[in-house]
Amino acid sequence: MNDTTPEHRTGPITRKTSVRSTYRLQLRPDTLTFADARTIAEYLQQLGVSHLYLSPIMTAMPGSMHGYDVTDPTTVSAALGGPGGLKALSDEVRSRGMGLIVDLVPNHVGVGDAQHNAWWWDVLRHGKKSQFAHCFDIDWSPGNGAGGRLALPVLQSENDPAALTVDRSGSEPMLSLHDLRFPIAPGTDGENALRIHDKQHYRLVSWKAGICTYRRFFAVSSLAALRQEDPVVFELTHRELTAWCEHDLIDGVRVDHPDGLAQPTAYLAKVRRIIGPNRLLLVEKVLSSREPLDATLPIDGTTGYDALAELTGVLVDPSGESTLTGLSREFCGHGSNAAWIGNNEHRIKRAVAERLLVPEVRRLVAAIKRDAVIGGFDAAAISDVALTNATVEVLAFMPVYRTDYAPLAGMMGNVVAKVGKRHRELTVPLSVLVTALSAGGEAAVRFHQVCGAVTAKAVEDTMFYQAARLVSLQEVGSNPARFGHSLLEFHLANTERATRWPATMTTLSTHDTKRGEDVRARIGVLSQAPEAWSKTVKAAHEITPPPDGATALFLLQNMFGVWPVDGRAAAVPGLRERLHLFAEKAVREAGTKSSWEEPDLEFETELHRWLDAVIDGPVGAELTELATRLAPHAWSDALAQKVLQLCGPGIPDLYQGSELWEDSLVDPDNRRPVDFGHRLAMLQSLTGTPELDSTGAAKMWVVAYALWLRRERPDCFVGGTYTPLFATGERADHLISYARGRSGDTPQVLVAATRHSATLSETGWGDTTLDLPEGSWTDRLTGNTFSGRARLEKVFTRLPVALLVR
Repeated sequence: MNDTTPEHRTGPITRKTSVRSTYRLQLRPDTLTFADARTIAEYLQQLGVSHLYLSPIMTAMPGSMHGYDVTDPTTVSAALGGPGGLKALSDEVRSRGMGLIVDLVPNHVGVGDAQHNAWWWDVLRHGKKSQFAHCFDIDWSPGNGAGGRLALPVLQSENDPAALTVDRSGSEPMLSLHDLRFPIAPGTDGENALRIHDKQHYRLVSWKAGICTYRRFFAVSSLAALRQEDPVVFELTHRELTAWCEHDLIDGVRVDHPDGLAQPTAYLAKVRRIIGPNRLLLVEKVLSSREPLDATLPIDGTTGYDALAELTGVLVDPSGESTLTGLSREFCGHGSNAAWIGNNEHRIKRAVAERLLVPEVRRLVAAIKRDAVIGGFDAAAISDVALTNATVEVLAFMPVYRTDYAPLAGMMGNVVAKVGKRHRELTVPLSVLVTALSAGGEAAVRFHQVCGAVTAKAVEDTMFYQAARLVSLQEVGSNPARFGHSLLEFHLANTERATRWPATMTTLSTHDTKRGEDVRARIGVLSQAPEAWSKTVKAAHEITPPPDGATALFLLQNMFGVWPVDGRAAAVPGLRERLHLFAEKAVREAGTKSSWEEPDLEFETELHRWLDAVIDGPVGAELTELATRLAPHAWSDALAQKVLQLCGPGIPDLYQGSELWEDSLVDPDNRRPVDFGHRLAMLQSLTGTPELDSTGAAKMWVVAYALWLRRERPDCFVGGTYTPLFATGERADHLISYARGRSGDTPQVLVAATRHSATLSETGWGDTTLDLPEGSWTDRLTGNTFSGRARLEKVFTRLPVALLVR
């Protein structure tokens, strides 16, 4: 494949408009360091990528495969190559006319092994007097449940304290609990480990006790939250960012989980001041259904989950809803539809608040009482039980991560009114809550922080593993209650993105998605073949009865999504192990038959036996047959969503390796090393339009030509116009098409993609045509030329997508 596009402009890239596309790299000390990234920069340049988008690069826990467990937010990871390695990578991509986007993690640091976090170690040693105590959100009050000490929920059993010993093998004595080590405060050493422990500023407690006196990332005790609202903490944790900008090493940042911060809007304003107006600022903001992005924020957009939901939804066939809802009702006891999701979201949120987030809710209620007293309430008259119940009920009905963004004004009042109407007995505690929130103090801050944690744990990490109607819709930022999106909705969403957020990121796969884009595309095809899928599932239950119908329905869809079309699953290296790991995670996240807190090993053993029986038996053969039969339609949808993303409004991000077919499931499966050598060899070997087959060459062909086109005509994309196009004829609704062009000019690029190809395979396009704008249009993917009224059966002769250029 020869790149005939103009040479890149070299030198510093300082304007956000130069970011045409990004390529997400999951850096790892063992397989992908800064030096390794330098070696693939040429390949990514040839592919057409403009910017490398790096996972967190600060010092993290030893062996970290993701980097979000930062242990020193003031230093670039030596394991990745240190500041010198970052500078060399920046210089390398700059020399190629490319740039870097970096992932910031402001909300938390890793504390799972205290020895590797100097700030945390110092707090454990010196308590409130530590020079770093102000960095963490710690409750030191006498009534914190740990006697005013810092509670560390690390004990696994009641007998664990007996395992405490004193480790004197190093330069300082430490308390030892299995593989963990804890500092001993000056003047408190002695012979008896338990007595030493009783003198420390911290207290080791059972993880089941519901006691944790520091704010965490969600319910993850190994990640302690930082107080970015403290100017000293902000300055300390953003020195490196400031230096990167001063030395022009980066072109933008992605902010991880800003909703966890005390004041996300103020925080983002500070970051904007550091990076300046011309660097990209994106936020990992999960927008709930129909929630608008706050236009008053000093950002360029989100990391793209909103676009993902639209790209997935528009390819789902609504005609399959009834059959798949019935199948879910038969095997799950519910339809996984809007009614079930609405009722169960509330129930699961309550359970999360009452079980997983007990420490956070307890601390929130204490803050509500304090702020309400300031507002005039009598503290003695406020019942903790009633106030907790009212607070949890309001949290459970919140439809968004947090409501303190400008477009959501009034939402809190609506939710409180709804709860008050349903529960007249909560009138007084709701009054206390409202008084406290109105004060705008600690209670209001903590409410929004807890609200986001409740939503994330309940919806994405629990409910999305319980529903099983069409699991491709159960994705971060998606709403599985809606069975797909209409063409009109899709175009209007794109129009708004082009107008309001032209430099936002769009994505199809991330390190956090529940399944990769091609797996999601194939599962989505089941909406086009619901009867065939229903038959397969029912036969599977007869032939190889599972230990639980709902779990089986969920897992079978995911297995279908990764099932090989050119051989049995048992022959694919590593696939069996990956499926077993996914199944274990899925049932524990769902929490209905097993859980992380109390795993049902007997049920899980049965499930693993069933899984092996499916892989090795006649059900596996059934999956092979169906996967092979539907493969062309899965590939069609995969190419459709890819070309629609790459040429649509916003800046498209490619997750590492996804330029070929990829079969990733949820993390850590989606963080496996990528064979870049294979991809480079394929890119260089492509000389003509590839066949649509299992090699993935067709996908790479589409990706490269779309990225080259963005590089060739950048003004047509970021900041360019967006015009919906509609076909005429019997099969008009099977086409998704739009035109892009420079602002104020006629369209220059026309994108066309096939929708619901399974039905088309029976009928063909027939008389369906698309009226092209004036001029001669050449399909960059095939070389075919069209003008005037184009017959779609001709446009899609070679591939189910087209990329027409005037």
